[in-house]
Amino acid sequence: MSQNVQDNYKYSASQLSTFSPGTYLERTARPVYAMAYLFGFLIFYEISVILANPDLLNKSLNVVNGGVVAFVWVQNLLHFFGFNDRLAWLVTPVVVIIILTALQIASRRRWKVLLKDFLPMTAECILLAIPLIVFGLILNRSASGQYVSCSSTVSGGMHPLLIDITTAIGAGIYEELIFRLVLICLLMVFFETVLGLNHKNSIVISIIISAVLFSLHHHVVFLNGQIIRAEVFTLPRFIFRMLAGIYFAVIFAARGFGITAGTHVFYDIIVMTILR
Repeated sequence: MSQNVQDNYKYSASQLSTFSPGTYLERTARPVYAMAYLFGFLIFYEISVILANPDLLNKSLNVVNGGVVAFVWVQNLLHFFGFNDRLAWLVTPVVVIIILTALQIASRRRWKVLLKDFLPMTAECILLAIPLIVFGLILNRSASGQYVSCSSTVSGGMHPLLIDITTAIGAGIYEELIFRLVLICLLMVFFETVLGLNHKNSIVISIIISAVLFSLHHHVVFLNGQIIRAEVFTLPRFIFRMLAGIYFAVIFAARGFGITAGTHVFYDIIVMTILR
């Protein structure tokens, strides 16, 4: 593989590291793997929330009725392009697929997906979630337990465990989409291309900014043109989430979007179902 192709892959796939071609680490870091691995999670999230409250197909989500904020942001973007509420709801997961498909095409890597890799990927995501859980407990137990408290879904008649799992999936995928896959890439383009900073400094600054915004959005939410206060601000919780954002960014840089989103999902599931 030529150096140009390798560089093209790293930047188009939003990765800052590469692995030997054909290995588990290289395969599972591809955008097509993220798309295939997360597809079931996306469908589960859509169906679960619709079953909880079918009326959501006919109105926009918001913080009050319990939408995952990052999910709502994608919906708002679709509204801007003329989609009605029903179509915006149904098309939102398609946006994730389109972005990952574009990255896969730009990466020029193989499209083949081995289903046998999904179980090791799940184990890897769970293992990567454990250090963050331990760190959260050490830093501030309450901060860990309330990590995604503002990203809840409408309960309806759903079992509390199903609510927690649905919330974890929505927050994990869409927060990683916004704050890692999209935001970090845009910031790096701005700092490198517009401001002319070197690659290393651009990475560091982009990660820090995205981590701060990731933490801040749990307390102050910008939605539908309004600034809404969400969770009460406490310094331990803010610091924990900021460090969590840095941790997810490091995983994102090394392992790509699929493993990062999966780690976030399983972290949320464990915290919300066991440590709450």
